[in-house]
Amino acid sequence: MLESYLLNRFQRVQLSSSTSNSKITSRWTIVKQGVPQGSVLGPLLFLLYINDSPNAVLYNATPILFTDDTSILITGQNVSKFQDNLNVIFGQISEGFQENCLSLNINKTYFMQFSNKFLNNFDLNLTYENNYISTVTEAKFLGIHINNTLTWQTHIEKIVPKLCSACFAMRSVKLFVSQQLLRIIYFSYFHSIMSYSLIFWGHSPHSVRVFRLQKKIIRIMTGSRSRDSCRTLFFSLKILPLPSLYIFPHVEHYFSV
Repeated sequence: MLESYLLNRFQRVQLSSSTSNSKITSRWTIVKQGVPQGSVLGPLLFLLYINDSPNAVLYNATPILFTDDTSILITGQNVSKFQDNLNVIFGQISEGFQENCLSLNINKTYFMQFSNKFLNNFDLNLTYENNYISTVTEAKFLGIHINNTLTWQTHIEKIVPKLCSACFAMRSVKLFVSQQLLRIIYFSYFHSIMSYSLIFWGHSPHSVRVFRLQKKIIRIMTGSRSRDSCRTLFFSLKILPLPSLYIFPHVEHYFSV
């Protein structure tokens, strides 16, 4: 049954003109590799196909695989050894891709050096099959904006506008809905954004901007003034403030060990 699903499949490409109603269609061609797009089994078979990809990296590195996103962590303090490690690892990646008929999307591949403000980054030019890999200071990974110093300032700057929009929406509907519904709106539009990956960026000094917005939306929900204390407001709404949300998973993990 699985064989009939994969074999004797055909595909073609159809291009539509933006200026007229004409269309250009290619000939039907048999699919020699891959699975039919839009199918239910397609994603599952793809995951099975790439599941052993991290095994190609055998040398001084930690591969991290999540669906079709692959990250490789490499550590080093000596620039020459670090460069050698990079060359060896990318050689292993290239060999693994060739064995599995895969290719690296160079336009979506980035190189980031993590350091702190007291250390200078290595001056490295990373290439893959004669193509330069872009060096970046920040990148988005699974919805988290990471910068090379791990201050989490970039991520917080990205979510603040979304939280401001949630505050505006809360103010717009406050007079027309019940307190219970306001609480549902809070958890749907504000809390879901604020709490995502909080365990990583909750300790950042920039998180105070998010905490101010949380107190702002709490005051909007309760009709309080901008200078009123939020301590009792959090308690009455049964909502944890941002610092407590950050601490709670750590305490829970400590007592579960």
